[in-house]
Amino acid sequence: METRQLTPLLQSARAFEPELIEIRRDLHRHPELAFQEVRTAAIVARKLEELGLSVQTGVGKTGVVAELNNGTGPTVALRADMDALPITEANDVPYRSTRPGIMHACGHDAHVSMLLGAARLLTDLHRHDELPQGTVRFLFQPAEETTDDENLSGAARMVADGAMKGVDAVFGLHIGAHLESGKLFTRPGPIMAGADTFHAHILGKSSHAARPHEGIDAIVLASHAILACQSAVARRLDPASQGVLSIGKIQGGVAENVVADRVTLAGTMRYFDPAVRETLHTELRRAFEIVRTLGGEAKLDLTYGYPPVVNDDAMTAILTAAGEEVLGADQVRVFEPMMAAEDFSILLHEAPGSFAWLGAALARPREHHHPEFDIDESALIRGASTLAAAALRALREIRS
Repeated sequence: METRQLTPLLQSARAFEPELIEIRRDLHRHPELAFQEVRTAAIVARKLEELGLSVQTGVGKTGVVAELNNGTGPTVALRADMDALPITEANDVPYRSTRPGIMHACGHDAHVSMLLGAARLLTDLHRHDELPQGTVRFLFQPAEETTDDENLSGAARMVADGAMKGVDAVFGLHIGAHLESGKLFTRPGPIMAGADTFHAHILGKSSHAARPHEGIDAIVLASHAILACQSAVARRLDPASQGVLSIGKIQGGVAENVVADRVTLAGTMRYFDPAVRETLHTELRRAFEIVRTLGGEAKLDLTYGYPPVVNDDAMTAILTAAGEEVLGADQVRVFEPMMAAEDFSILLHEAPGSFAWLGAALARPREHHHPEFDIDESALIRGASTLAAAALRALREIRS
């Protein structure tokens, strides 16, 4: 019974595959940055209304929420993010970005297309009285890539607007342009890291480079702090722990013959264990105390970011089984935890759920957040079918 009900999902999705591809390409041609997804949200709302769903717009600023209600039962949420990145596209394809300096370089255009496909599959089942009792809530989320002036991402804004109220389970898929196409990658427990950022301002004293003793070299001060930061991971963390502290930006100096009076640094910390996070924060503060010891001044600003994505065991079993039913057991793999961050973690603080990766690599795999990012679009119907299958399973199993 289960196999007969779930296996046809992929076959049904193939009937409207050209439409999903066109939606993805249209969104790719017209990318919108975080909290600016006005055109994208309008397209999403129109497509959902055409399916006969109850639709709410302006959720979490520019998000869209729709519900498919089928009597008393659990509420299962499916999520897709919608925002693009401030990157200039380098691909020479008919659907390349028409907006200079903005492109879908992480696959959120595909996520939107896949979730619209899942909504179509599930509404079709509902029309044929084949949907288990309960509610499926479709979350089209803005701003996964960044936060607003109050350091809140799209997931946090949608939660604040009630998008997760009453949700019993939540599922999400991320397209993987670097992962073998057709494969689903799942994992119970921690799968993506938590991420915090920091900015440091180091002040010394300027002087002529020929008379360095009259100044306090901010570049030298920064060098000591950077070395101390690297030692935090090498010498303060248990070797069995997982943690990263990286400085990705440094600016300072005005001329080759002037001792710099100020340097700014920016970086990130990644972790899975909250205790590792606290150690990294403590050691980072200690590292910049060196600046004061050497006669300079340092100001450190720490910004708390997304927590780790920690998948619920039971919900991961549901998502894994859904993938096996739709794609085949040999197409499902165990995913190794990665240090990238995802604000799906905020939704997981509201309800148990699971987040997985769907392979979509081209013959030449692409990297995310890269000007040549692109995907194998055959993944769109696979993602739509897997999300729909996960919702069906959750409605039945949570119910029992």
